[in-house]
Amino acid sequence: MKITSVEAIAICIDPDPSAAPVMAGRASGELDDTEALRMRNLARHQTCLVRIETDTGAIGWGEGQEAVAPRVVKTIIDDICAPLVLGRDPFDIEAIWASQYQFLREAGHLTGFYIDALAGIDIALYDLIGNVLEQPVASLLGGRMRDRLKVYAGIGGRQPDASAELAAKHVDDGFRALKLHLARQTNDQIVEIVRAVRSRVGGDVELMVDVHIGKDVSEAIKLGRRLEDLDVQWMESPTAPEDPYGSADIARALDLQIASGEWLRTTWQWREFLEAHALDVAMPDISRSGLTESKRIAQLCDTYNIPVAPHVGRGGTIALAATIQFSATIPNFQIIEHMHQVHEQRSKICTTYPSPVDGEFLVSDTPGMGVTIDEDAVRSYAI
Repeated sequence: MKITSVEAIAICIDPDPSAAPVMAGRASGELDDTEALRMRNLARHQTCLVRIETDTGAIGWGEGQEAVAPRVVKTIIDDICAPLVLGRDPFDIEAIWASQYQFLREAGHLTGFYIDALAGIDIALYDLIGNVLEQPVASLLGGRMRDRLKVYAGIGGRQPDASAELAAKHVDDGFRALKLHLARQTNDQIVEIVRAVRSRVGGDVELMVDVHIGKDVSEAIKLGRRLEDLDVQWMESPTAPEDPYGSADIARALDLQIASGEWLRTTWQWREFLEAHALDVAMPDISRSGLTESKRIAQLCDTYNIPVAPHVGRGGTIALAATIQFSATIPNFQIIEHMHQVHEQRSKICTTYPSPVDGEFLVSDTPGMGVTIDEDAVRSYAI
């Protein structure tokens, strides 16, 4: 069996005009130009899909996430990766990843868009082999350790009342864990929103707070102490991603967990953060690292006794399905991310796809990733 086709497809799916906004509590007229651009990017779903086919007709689908410039990933795959992959045996997954990584290693392309492209190909190969062997990807990754995965729903917010209302709606939908995206706000504003949400949903709902690298070390520590009083499980991405030692200072000062690492794509990058004790929860993103490298990342984290809560964020349905299969196979799994408000929008390329049930994902036994791709829909959303 040989790979005969590697096709990258950058897509954009605009939101349903009738859908609720991702962020709650701020009118469009109140946004500055930067925030307005950010909101438009949040509202539309953009990513790069990868379709791989063999000489036997076997097909696999992957996703290399890039939510702002998916055509960059497409160009990398078209011009660099595809020539390295065509003609290879698809079962040589780790060898294929390593040869692509090595190809531009000396030139310094060790992270970023290039690794996103490798991730898309890697996920597609696992999907293809799962389809050929009629096995779920979890079986290819070593076998399931669990059949159900605890889920937290990510929600936005700018005003306490609106955030509390949105949180209550998600609890009514069955979620028992919520993450509040509270970027570019003062500590007082963040605490006010979290207090309103905690008051509304009660003490049995797990709360996390993501400040999106928005604080310096001292600010983050001050905020974390106040969040501890509100029984917040973790503070995510508290400070600059280039500063593992600052993050380590924050982690040492607080009792709540520091969750971090969505920007780290390889074990070499993760090693520095783990050696610095810069986090309490690791958040690899499978559509940025791929399954091959994410398994190594999870194993490395396990040697430091660090749990893994995979980041999904801006990833689409293929990324989510791959993350579910991955999460079922690692010993140090904690919880998985889900963007419930935009799930249907991002799933328009599929006819079957995973959805949470009572705040959990059930791990699919379906061959491959457990999604059925509608190729006509994919091509209708191609950029």
